[in-house]
Amino acid sequence: MRNKVIFFEVQGGNDKGEDGYRKDTMPMVNALKERGVEAEVIFYNKAREEEIYNYVSTNGIAYVSRINPGNLKEEECYFNMLRRLCDEGVIGMPHPDAMIGYGSKDVLVKLTSTTLVPDDTYAYYNMNEFKHQFPKSLAYGERVLKQNRGSTGEGIWRVQLVDSLNGEEEAPLDAHIKCTEAKDNHVEFWRLGEFINYCEQYIVGDNGMIVDMRFLPRIKEGEIRLFMLRDKPFYVVHKKPAETEDAFSATLFSGAEYRYDTPEQWSNLVQSFLNQLPEVRTLLGNYDLPLIWTADFILDTNEAGEDEYILGEMNCSCVGFTSQLELAHDVAEEIIAAIKEKTLTVS
Repeated sequence: MRNKVIFFEVQGGNDKGEDGYRKDTMPMVNALKERGVEAEVIFYNKAREEEIYNYVSTNGIAYVSRINPGNLKEEECYFNMLRRLCDEGVIGMPHPDAMIGYGSKDVLVKLTSTTLVPDDTYAYYNMNEFKHQFPKSLAYGERVLKQNRGSTGEGIWRVQLVDSLNGEEEAPLDAHIKCTEAKDNHVEFWRLGEFINYCEQYIVGDNGMIVDMRFLPRIKEGEIRLFMLRDKPFYVVHKKPAETEDAFSATLFSGAEYRYDTPEQWSNLVQSFLNQLPEVRTLLGNYDLPLIWTADFILDTNEAGEDEYILGEMNCSCVGFTSQLELAHDVAEEIIAAIKEKTLTVS
């Protein structure tokens, strides 16, 4: 009888505590057990994949993926195993294709038909696309380039022309540009063509791509992260970049300051996002919403001079909440609710 909730982890990585688990995993396991639900952690290992698959497909009613993709070399093998489990009726939290859809940087391009993302946002999957479009994008103002891999701001660049173009519709490849990386807000000066070639490392390889969107100067006022449990906003993180001249990064590693607010303190943003959530879900494949996920927004000003919020990124692969471990009880309730909903739907 399937009755266990399986939490997938992977051994190693800098996100683990002294016991070898992520610090927010065992609180969720224990919260489920307190509610009479069997739960356990299994470490994914490619060499034991069939053994793991057979055990979970026989005993698991649902799985919760708690693996940071950066700590997993066999990501595609892992995703394929999760797909097989979902096909067998195990409830995916999240489904691997939802993980990819909500977690990849090109989620922004998929949502340009909404009011959440400007329509001059592009994704480049090969160098020809990048070389063709990016000089044109840059001619109209500062841009931000985001690689699909990495974390903590690595490979996220604010790019601006040093000299004006005098009305030209495409920046020449010998144009001088100023590039600031979000990892630590350091500045480098390049020729545009040389920088384009440098960025090839972000495009080549599995899941390589670059997203190109306009720079939003009001990032200085802070990035606003909605922490979501399925369709419920639980708290909001206001992440204000450091006060130095070129700083635009909202990561702790770059000196940003974090403040934790209630959803009620950002009611306009929260309600606007929830109103558009059904459309977002449809555009991203109509999978069940991830169990734990985030949406990051930056303030902008529309043509009427009013505030609007622009989506900058979403994440659902392995969102942590180690500074609010009491949320483990809320997560457990959402897991139980999701299982009940699925069970009723199937029956």
